Amino acid sequence: MTGGIHPTAIVEEGVTIGPGTTVWDHVHIRAPARIGSSCIIGEKTYIAYGVEIGDLVKMNAFVYVCTGVRIEKGVMVSAGTVFTNDRFPRATDNELRELRSSAPDDNTRPTLVREGATLGARSVIGCDLEIGRFAMTGMGSVVTRSVPAFHLVVGSPARTIAYVCRCGEPFFRIRSDTVSPTSDPISCRTCGLRYSVRESEVIELQPPD
Repeated sequence: MTGGIHPTAIVEEGVTIGPGTTVWDHVHIRAPARIGSSCIIGEKTYIAYGVEIGDLVKMNAFVYVCTGVRIEKGVMVSAGTVFTNDRFPRATDNELRELRSSAPDDNTRPTLVREGATLGARSVIGCDLEIGRFAMTGMGSVVTRSVPAFHLVVGSPARTIAYVCRCGEPFFRIRSDTVSPTSDPISCRTCGLRYSVRESEVIELQPPD
């Protein structure tokens, strides 16, 4: 299936979906979520109300996207990724008399995933943070703080182990016995794009027009 909505998907009235986007089986998209053009929403994925997804986003199966999440253009969200939006959640009021509302409130915290980023399979993404441009989380990572652009993080809690190129290949790996690179240009061995690093900030030397 290229483009279109699978007959088993639940897309609520008020959801906006751009042209060329494919929504696979048993997806549930709550209104008023907005999804851009030429995206793929993998099977059995849940997208909550108010979520904003840009163009050319590839979302694999079994992804949970909660209210407060915004995903920019060209992001890869791998299978089993889970977003969160409340740091200290409770099911009921203090007296255990009734369930708390699921509607957004003062405890609902946002998450922003910048363009070109990749979230590895089964990543858990904390709230009130930002995943930087073309950053990457390794599979199974638990992300508890913001990830700078072009950083590769892994682990629980996730930490930076390398800097990655636009193409996805690491161009500098961080080890305990190595010194962080200087501002001298560093070229990606795979595609040739060049970067410099200044106090762990990755700077593109030849960004596309």
